[in-house]
Amino acid sequence: MKRRQPRPLLWLGGLLAIYLGFPLAAFVVRVIGGGQEGWNVPGLWSALGVSVISASASLLIGVVTGIPLAYILAKRGGRLSGALRVLVQLPLALPPLVTGIILIYIVGPYSFLGSLSGQRLTETIWGLIIAQSFVSIPFLVVVARSAFAAVDPTLDELAATLGHGPLSRFLRVDVPAASDGIRTGMILMWLRAFGEFGTVVILAYHPYSLPVYVDNLFSSGPLSQAEAPTVLAFVVAALAISLSTIHRLPRGLRRNAPKAPSNAVAPLRTAPGALRFQICANLAGFGLQIAGGASSGRVAIVGPSGSGKTLTLRALAGVADTASAAIRYADRDLALLPAEHRRIGYVPQGYGLLPGRTVWDQITFGTDADPQVAAWWLERLAISELIDRYPGQLSGGQRQRVSLARALAVTPELVLLDEPFSALDTPVRAQLRRELRVLQREHGLATVLVTHDPQEAAMLADELVILARGRVLQAGSVREVFRRPLSLEVSSILGLRNVHQGRVTADGTHVRCGHLSIALAERATPDTEVLWAVAAERVIVLGSGYAQRPADPDTHPALPGTVTDLIDLGSHVEVTATLDTGIELTSRTDKPLVSAPGEACLVHLERETIRAWPATAQLPPQLY
Repeated sequence: MKRRQPRPLLWLGGLLAIYLGFPLAAFVVRVIGGGQEGWNVPGLWSALGVSVISASASLLIGVVTGIPLAYILAKRGGRLSGALRVLVQLPLALPPLVTGIILIYIVGPYSFLGSLSGQRLTETIWGLIIAQSFVSIPFLVVVARSAFAAVDPTLDELAATLGHGPLSRFLRVDVPAASDGIRTGMILMWLRAFGEFGTVVILAYHPYSLPVYVDNLFSSGPLSQAEAPTVLAFVVAALAISLSTIHRLPRGLRRNAPKAPSNAVAPLRTAPGALRFQICANLAGFGLQIAGGASSGRVAIVGPSGSGKTLTLRALAGVADTASAAIRYADRDLALLPAEHRRIGYVPQGYGLLPGRTVWDQITFGTDADPQVAAWWLERLAISELIDRYPGQLSGGQRQRVSLARALAVTPELVLLDEPFSALDTPVRAQLRRELRVLQREHGLATVLVTHDPQEAAMLADELVILARGRVLQAGSVREVFRRPLSLEVSSILGLRNVHQGRVTADGTHVRCGHLSIALAERATPDTEVLWAVAAERVIVLGSGYAQRPADPDTHPALPGTVTDLIDLGSHVEVTATLDTGIELTSRTDKPLVSAPGEACLVHLERETIRAWPATAQLPPQLY
């Protein structure tokens, strides 16, 4: 159903449309019903030609100088950039006559430049171009700067990891991505130059431009003689404005997307090398200090949002400013190389697909992309039939596959994955996880995975780095980190259940949590702070309607509590009970022995499964 717009908005918009459209419509009626005068007045077509040529020359100057300036202003901050923005916009604020007087002081007959040029910078076509470009270039710079600022910076970073240098990224990424805004700025600039009168009449009265020609007719003859040049200006403006509505060629007129080579070639399998990194960076007051790595080349960085995971990945890719960095993969020191020479594949969180490019163009965009290898990855990731589609025609899972294929088509030594499956539906996410795991094993992919999902990290990495607030909380093998988290915060980040803090008794056989005493499977160091845990499968929760199991109270202690949650997950049931001391324990079973939340219960723990280890907030040792 079509959405209705608020009536006040329709009334206000309609009122403005009438205000703008009525004079134009009245003029059209006047011209149609008039005597068609002014078409034979001498100088009409010459003035039109002068305005078109001078405006086009001004536009050329604006394109060559204004677009680079707009890019610099969009990408760089600071006082100098702010001063340049003010300087660029000054001609928009000054009255045209004042602007003309200012230019007279610079290029007039008695100025240094005027004398140097033989007084040819005024009263010539050159003076017309100077006047028009001075007042019109700001339109292009202001609009283009906004367009460049709106371009996703990830696209530029991604292009760097695909081997493109700064100039190539500007021409092949930023300009196409900002093309709509640049085109609009170009049209506005050309129209402003074409219609400029005040500055032109001061600096270059001759040769006549169309606005000056209209002014002369209006001042020296009947109003009807000015109709013809006014009609010409109207038509030219309408044609120029219509160009801004053409965003791209009709699909039938676009070049045909090249077909993938039929002789696809699989990439050479290489053994992943050891990865070691230590990075220190500061970004907008956020400090990052991280060290990690993996001998297998497969490491996952796990942490909550805002912990510095993406900044770490960008630093590894070479697209983030770092205070210091030591990055070594196999026998290569990557920290000394710019991003375009690191041979790293980068899969950003938002996929980073380039607008206006087909799937095939995306995958072969890397400077080292091999079309035959790209074709092989198309087939391997089951997206061969999508090569002529554009990003807007792809589903989330398809975009993720395209982004991964593009990173792999350059045969990278290391692949960086930033939350690669976070935006996907659960079935698609599970499928792509399995596919990536197979690719890691079959093709020797070395990967650095950034994720907040501990299951994903355990599935796709051999080493873990737990990160929070820009600091490493724990690092080590997947097995060690999951079995022995160093703190409750680490266990919380990993989503571990039944991990609690306590103090070992004087005899080292029990751990106390408040007045609760729990027997340990193994003797621990007396009078030390520890974390203790019990597997959910080893926790038995008995409701009031079930007979208490006979058990050794020391081996299977019965702890009173209350059922706080019961979740049937199909394959098993999770029962959560809160003990009278406030400790929460979760049981996982296929046959629950409780009826519903709120029920009084007894919780049995098997002593031989209760583990304890020292609790510490100390950071792991540095790698360098």
